Amino acid sequence: MREEDYVDILKQHLKTSVRKLKLGCKWVFQMDNDPKHISKVVAKWLKDNKVKVLECDSLLPSPPQYLFYLSTGLCGKPLITDVGGVPYLVKEYNMNNVSKEMELPGAFIFGAGAVSSRNVGMNAEVIEVRDKRRTGGCLVDALRTSMEEHCPNKSLALGGTFIIQKGKAKIHIMPREFSACPLNSNDDVNKWPKHFEVSAPLICQTVSIDLIYYTTPDTVEYLGYFMPAELVCRIDRAKDTHDVGRD
Repeated sequence: MREEDYVDILKQHLKTSVRKLKLGCKWVFQMDNDPKHISKVVAKWLKDNKVKVLECDSLLPSPPQYLFYLSTGLCGKPLITDVGGVPYLVKEYNMNNVSKEMELPGAFIFGAGAVSSRNVGMNAEVIEVRDKRRTGGCLVDALRTSMEEHCPNKSLALGGTFIIQKGKAKIHIMPREFSACPLNSNDDVNKWPKHFEVSAPLICQTVSIDLIYYTTPDTVEYLGYFMPAELVCRIDRAKDTHDVGRD
């Protein structure tokens, strides 16, 4: 299938603008990035919550605002990047090259696997979420489900970080070495990582999180800062993939 055909399909199904860039391996989807609109949407899905839009304070390590260590806050041109895929589990990427692919050379990058120390030097409005107690999945699930249900015809994405201030959570960590035996089922995949119960405080990312569930849903509390993305950039998507481990 031609790249132009993919663009046409995405336009129909995502109901959002899709622009083709010079690099054939990269696709960019433009998002709804109105913080005030999104803050009203996510507030309805959280149990005991306070959700508001505010200027981003310094998130450098001075409790309780110690969610970042290399940047003063969420700022600049917010863009979510999905690099690689499940078949590329052990493949390494240079984040400097990734930032150039996004047309943001030297960008501050955070999230799973990203350790950039660059800062564009300016803060922006962010969405602050304070929530207590969980009745379903994790906080990220609640944010995602709320946006999907209230805005079914829009593409939305939140990036940011949050801290579990009270309670405990079960997480999993992939072993240093890849499995010596083939992982042919979801059960195989679930047994491969090492599982731990960890106590607050626990700093988490929203774009990709290996948080299984909360073991103290009645007492868990969160504080998070999020920013709606302007674009989603897909780089080096795997041509051949599978559904194992996607549950």
